[in-house]
Amino acid sequence: MTFLLRTARAQDLEALYRMAKGTGGGFTNLPPDKPTLRSKLERTARSFARDDDQVANDLFVFILEDVSTGKIIGTCQAFSQVGTELPFYSYRIGRITQHSKELDRTFRAEMLTLCTDLDGASEVGGLYLDAGERSAGVGKLLARSRYLFIAKHRARFGDKTLAELRGAIDDAGNSPFWDGLAGRFFDMSFRDADEFNAKHGNQFIADLMPKHPIYMALLSEAARQVMGQPHYSGRPAMRMLESEGFTYQNYVDIFDGGPTMIARTDDIRTIRDARVATIAAITAPEKCLENGHLVAAGRLADFRACLANVGQVEGGVSLDAAAAELMGVGVGDAVTYAPA
Repeated sequence: MTFLLRTARAQDLEALYRMAKGTGGGFTNLPPDKPTLRSKLERTARSFARDDDQVANDLFVFILEDVSTGKIIGTCQAFSQVGTELPFYSYRIGRITQHSKELDRTFRAEMLTLCTDLDGASEVGGLYLDAGERSAGVGKLLARSRYLFIAKHRARFGDKTLAELRGAIDDAGNSPFWDGLAGRFFDMSFRDADEFNAKHGNQFIADLMPKHPIYMALLSEAARQVMGQPHYSGRPAMRMLESEGFTYQNYVDIFDGGPTMIARTDDIRTIRDARVATIAAITAPEKCLENGHLVAAGRLADFRACLANVGQVEGGVSLDAAAAELMGVGVGDAVTYAPA
């Protein structure tokens, strides 16, 4: 396999822009806007350049490259902490129970409450893979490499990690959740609001939306049906998050109602299972004792990851020659690895 995940650089702007245009909208972390993407790359460069272990407002953008062709086929992101400069808003789905003595009836109503409960959590997002490359191995490399990066730089990330999944959008690019709730308070289409949010953040929603809880029974049936449901293209991503230990805990995106998946950072499967070892031997793939591992090396801007054959040998681990060449490592170098 010739796929290498590496850190993003300024010269990746055009490739990021191409992928952003291919998302179909609704990807707040990957908007099809060059100035915004350029700012993300500049912020990424500052984050990689900072070498202390303090949790801050860092953004790390990664690129997946087929080194045999030089083509960039995917990207993903990790945020060290959300809500540091501006609040991180979500809707929390809750329930209120009321009883009427006169009617001798108990009523239970579900409510949406605007909240900042998730401030301080880390976030993984901005994941995109070219349609022609969406095999299981490549997708896992792209998604799970972020967790190895977190494991290698654990002090710079929060105790919780979240992932916001894109909500349901119809064929015309409209969001039933937006049309049924926030769209009623703004003279903006979902597309316009989504674009504004990607460029300027969602503070304008919190500024203008009602601060009191909203009874879900007052929403349209279409809005209620999609609440907490991912876009059809995001269902594989949701299953992958669940396999890592993320769960849906009744928080939804304030724009499209998509589910927010949450996990304790140290309980994420890839992070929990990650091991650090020294390369003791470089071997041909068929001579390895085990196979199917995600392997990473390097710190901060030098971070890179790939899929590899790893085996336990005296003095450390063996690594197949193709992976060693791909990542530029050899005997005596340290790697972080986890079962694929």
